[in-house]
Amino acid sequence: MDFISPEGLRLDGRRPLELRQLQAEIGVVEKADGSATFEMGNTKVIAVVYGPREVQSRSQQQHDQALVRCEYSMASFSTGDRRRRGKGDRRATELSLVIRQTMEAAILTNLLPRSQIDIFVQVLQADGGTRACCINAATLALADAGIPMRDIVASCAAGYLNSTPILDLNYLEDSGGGPDLTVALFPKLDKVSLLQMDSKIPLDVFEKVMNLASEGAKAVAQFIREKLMENTKQLVLAKGR
Repeated sequence: MDFISPEGLRLDGRRPLELRQLQAEIGVVEKADGSATFEMGNTKVIAVVYGPREVQSRSQQQHDQALVRCEYSMASFSTGDRRRRGKGDRRATELSLVIRQTMEAAILTNLLPRSQIDIFVQVLQADGGTRACCINAATLALADAGIPMRDIVASCAAGYLNSTPILDLNYLEDSGGGPDLTVALFPKLDKVSLLQMDSKIPLDVFEKVMNLASEGAKAVAQFIREKLMENTKQLVLAKGR
């Protein structure tokens, strides 16, 4: 299957180096401490944060830092696949761990000893790039909850199809059999917090795909910063009324 036309366009009309449209909304769940939705094209995720709060299990309490927990799930209506996924689903367990470790690296857990932070992430609509979208949604939800972080985390994926590096794969491209690499960055610190790839590729190709995913993550980071600034201005205006 040709994923890039002779005119240099992908199946959804984008150029190889073009991100899908980004959308986000902060504070979508009133009773949560923090919440947000994040959309990358047709992929939509909601993240909800509770905490910092008292640790529910004393045996898990850490005297020098916060306990961070994460639960990932996919809504049964999020894809055309109607198979029911139980809580023991292997992919859900893996992604819960990946998201937790990524966000834990961003949170200043040492400032919140003997407390617990719970992050719930659910995919509402899946069309590729769900891992990156989940991380971006969780970042906004943590910021909404006022959780202290060393930096925001921004994530994006890139792949290699038809001998061409492409940015922010959708589902059809993700299913094309080429390598898929997801990167999450601390943009201000200029550090990689997550790097995952599902196949082996030559080093020169890896460098191209890695650089492309990193540039995509930086563009997402700029969008997240603008969204947080916009939200802060709205809160200030609301208090002034």
